[in-house]
Amino acid sequence: MSETRDPRLTPARPDLADSRLAGVVAAERYVAGEPARVMAPSAPLRRAPRPEAGLDTEAVRGDAVTVYEIRDGFAWVQIGRDGYVGYLPETALGPADPAPTHRVAALRTFLYPAPDLKRPHLAHLSLGAAFAAEAREGEYWRLAGGGYVFAGHAVPLDAREPDFAGTAERLVGTPYLWGGRTSLGLDCSGLVQLCLETAGLACPRDADQQERGLGEALPGLDGLRRGDLVFWKGHVGLMLDAERLIHANGYHMAVAVEPLSQAVERIAAKSYGAVTSTRRLTLKA
Repeated sequence: MSETRDPRLTPARPDLADSRLAGVVAAERYVAGEPARVMAPSAPLRRAPRPEAGLDTEAVRGDAVTVYEIRDGFAWVQIGRDGYVGYLPETALGPADPAPTHRVAALRTFLYPAPDLKRPHLAHLSLGAAFAAEAREGEYWRLAGGGYVFAGHAVPLDAREPDFAGTAERLVGTPYLWGGRTSLGLDCSGLVQLCLETAGLACPRDADQQERGLGEALPGLDGLRRGDLVFWKGHVGLMLDAERLIHANGYHMAVAVEPLSQAVERIAAKSYGAVTSTRRLTLKA
């Protein structure tokens, strides 16, 4: 017995599948995944266990994952945030506990070996990365597992930024990166996902998933307002007001702001065709 499922979100291969899918998808064997957590600053999730394989998305520190197999330096996982399935470097993973208590609210911050800004930093953490804070030492959080982060760059995990369009504005100029979802590089749907998550909104990873799963459909391009989403086949942008669109795109090779009318004309002529829908999100009070 089997049924058609989105392969991006289905932990199933011909030789191995999640035990919860037994009797639903065909596989040689089924396993119950093991919980783990991303401890690297960021990690590429690839569609195959090879360094040169395409980048589907990125996981960041604090992301919960379910691990189904570890082999040849790669872990076959499903990311808890959005259900994406793929291969992460084995070295990016650590124990599932302790769970994060805080997330990075600055565009990026540094991880230090001591609570001292003059010490050589160990790594950088992107906006949205999360960590378990063990104790406050002066102006820094001491992290479970080692290292220190400037406390002013972090907020409690449940903190919310309701103006997600404002978060997108902070990211203007970030280079375009296919599969990127950190403040060092973003693609169109990665920008939307990252910004909505800062507002406490769960968000699918890819533009087609976002179009199907987010908000309520609007009648067209008239009457758009801040925070509305505009979709093309394979692309998404976020309105800053009735006229301006912000989006990560390959034309500018960056997160850029431009008149919606200009983007619609260029995209129709050169890339993704006509607008397929517009949608509005409502934040709960």
